[in-house]
Amino acid sequence: MKKLLIASAISALFAAPATVLAQAKPPAPPTLSQVLDASGISVSGYVDAGYTYARRAAAFTDRVFDGQQNSFALNQFGLTVAKQPKEGFGGLVNITVGRDGQGVHSFPESSAAGAPGTTSMFDITQAFAQYAGGPLTVIAGKFTTLHGTEVIASTGNTNISRSILFGAVPFTHTGVRATWALSDTFSLIAGVNNGWDQLIDSNKGKTVELGATLNPIKPLSIVVSGYSGQESTTGTPSTTAQQGTRTSLNAVVSYTIIDPLSVGLEVLAVTQDNVPDGAGGTLKAKYNGVAGYVTYMFTPKFRGVLRVESFDDKNGFHFGAVPGFPTTPATLATSDTKYREGTVTLSYLASDSFELRVEVRRDQANNEVFTDSTGSTSKNMMSAALSALYKF
Repeated sequence: MKKLLIASAISALFAAPATVLAQAKPPAPPTLSQVLDASGISVSGYVDAGYTYARRAAAFTDRVFDGQQNSFALNQFGLTVAKQPKEGFGGLVNITVGRDGQGVHSFPESSAAGAPGTTSMFDITQAFAQYAGGPLTVIAGKFTTLHGTEVIASTGNTNISRSILFGAVPFTHTGVRATWALSDTFSLIAGVNNGWDQLIDSNKGKTVELGATLNPIKPLSIVVSGYSGQESTTGTPSTTAQQGTRTSLNAVVSYTIIDPLSVGLEVLAVTQDNVPDGAGGTLKAKYNGVAGYVTYMFTPKFRGVLRVESFDDKNGFHFGAVPGFPTTPATLATSDTKYREGTVTLSYLASDSFELRVEVRRDQANNEVFTDSTGSTSKNMMSAALSALYKF
């Protein structure tokens, strides 16, 4: 019995250090997500891939991204890294990679409106520093425009294709923007930048931006914005083309009628001074448009969206004087071209991170601007598209 007690005591003596060591084992290292959360840095992104079929889009299209006649494509891979505290300094970097990245390059890479500026599918869409203090937020760098209902990132839209109005406004600006929140429901925005889609200014003039956001009641949102400054009269940035004042006004209104049903309206007007008229003089060119949206959630996982719009391209200033996009007008066409389009998009929201979309769209013009692969022209174009969108 005495020997048994001695053996037990010796075993306990040796076991004690092991127990202490086990209890003192260092904690597991923090995950990357934990490190980012602790530092206030957010990382988010998405992948958008799909298929597009378009009839009569061989030479000209009024679209920005989805002009392919029969093609699968990586539409976008988007990644955003940001640190935007409510007080103090921060910043944001947003990249767009894929087919759509070709169409949003800023000067000196950009070319005609909506056309790939380079073969590069990589675009630094936004990169800016930020300071926030009280009601004032100031950003400096490259950032997206105030204009428009629809945005570059696929996750910010409910249709697959973009509206005609989306391609009729700037994508990004490089400069400084200040936002002053007068209250929880009203903010004023002012800034100065290089102009429409210009990383480097193509002229000596600067463009002024003004805007306001209003939420007078919870279901109603109103955004009004305007730009004015010296721009190329060819419609795209140029260091050699004639310059004139371009002014654009845009208003976006959205209203939730009932929980599953919401509507939206966008109005756009753009004027360009000092445009050559082809007879030795100049004139003020203009285009304008309106788009309406109806969104209905049939169930928490099924959504339907109807978009209809009208766009009046006065004298062919925006799209070009003749078919053959992206031709820009050396002299203006003699007749306006008016466009109409209707789009129906159905979405299945499988989860918070995955969405499947299918879409049918019809575009129509009063002139024969659309062309098929045989060269035959037409006043209308039909398209269908499928898109898979994963967010992380």
